[in-house]
Amino acid sequence: MELFPAVPLAEWQDTKSTLHRFAQVIGKIRLAAGVRRNHWWNVPFHLTGRGLTTRPMGQTDGNPIFTIDFDFVGHRLVVTVVDGRDLSFPLYGQSVASFYRAAMRALETLGIQVDMNIPRPFDLPDSGRPFADDTEHAVYDPAMVTRYWQVLSQVGLVLEEFASGFSGKISPVHHFWHTFDIACTRFSDRVIDQPAEVDPVTREAYSREVISFGFWFGDDAFPEPAFYSYTAPEPEGLDSEPLVPGAARWIAQRGSHLAVLPYDGARAEADPHAAVLDFYDSAYQAGARRAGWDIAALACPGGITDPQRRAGM
Repeated sequence: MELFPAVPLAEWQDTKSTLHRFAQVIGKIRLAAGVRRNHWWNVPFHLTGRGLTTRPMGQTDGNPIFTIDFDFVGHRLVVTVVDGRDLSFPLYGQSVASFYRAAMRALETLGIQVDMNIPRPFDLPDSGRPFADDTEHAVYDPAMVTRYWQVLSQVGLVLEEFASGFSGKISPVHHFWHTFDIACTRFSDRVIDQPAEVDPVTREAYSREVISFGFWFGDDAFPEPAFYSYTAPEPEGLDSEPLVPGAARWIAQRGSHLAVLPYDGARAEADPHAAVLDFYDSAYQAGARRAGWDIAALACPGGITDPQRRAGM
C-alpha cells in the first residue's frame, strides 16, 4: 500500500461523524473501567494489527478482565473476556443509538458492569443528546474506515520513530477518542499552575509544560487532514520560528498558535516520510528553544541513552 494515501474529509465526513461517536461510546467505557493515569494516559485507544483496542480493563472494580476492540478489517466490535469468551457485532448498518445498545448488551451478557458517566458525546455539537437517542448518525463506509485505519497506522509508526529521539518523559503514541486525533507528547519538569477556572480535563492534561505532536483527519474548523504540533504554555515569539517543509505554517487557534503541515502538502514531497519527521523536529526545536529546554541533554539518537553505545554509533 502507498504511504499516506488520499483521505479527503469530504469523501467520508458522514462516516467519520458516525465513527467518532462510536469511538466516544467505547472511550467512555474505557474511562469508567480503566485505572487512572497521569495526563489522562489511561483514556486513549492504542493501535492493533486490525484496528484499535481499549487495552485490558477490569479486575480491580469487580469486573472480569476484558478488552474492547474495533476490528476495521472485519468491521466488527469485539468484546473479549480473559477466560476466552467473546461477543461481537457489525459496525456497519448501525446508528449511534443501536451501536450503544449493542455494546452495553454485550457487556451485560459477558457479566461486565460499567457505570458510564454522562452517556452522551463529549465536546461535539450534539453533546446534549444521549447516545441512546442518536439515530441521526448512521453512515458507515467500510472502505473509508479501512483507509482511516491504514493512514492512522502509518502515522502511528512515524510518531513512534519521532518519539525515539527523546529521552525525557513522553506519552505513548495513542489515539484520542474525544478529539479523534493520534498524538504523542513530550514533557518538561516545569509544573504549570492552571487558573482555578480551567476545566478539570485541561488541568490534568496540561499540569506540566508540553510540546505535542500529532495528526487529525480534519473537522469543521480545519476541513482537511493535517499533521500538527503545539507548545503549551506557548512561549513568546513561537510563531516567528521557522518550520519545514515549505507547506508547513503557523496558524492562530484559540488564542495560541499551531504548527500545521497539511496532509496533502506532505504527500506532495519527494519523501513524505522524511518531510513529516522534519516537520515535527522543526516544531520541536521551535518550542524547545523558546521555552528553554535542554535540547542536547534530552536528545536520544537512535533511541539509545547508553553513552558507550552512543559513542560507537
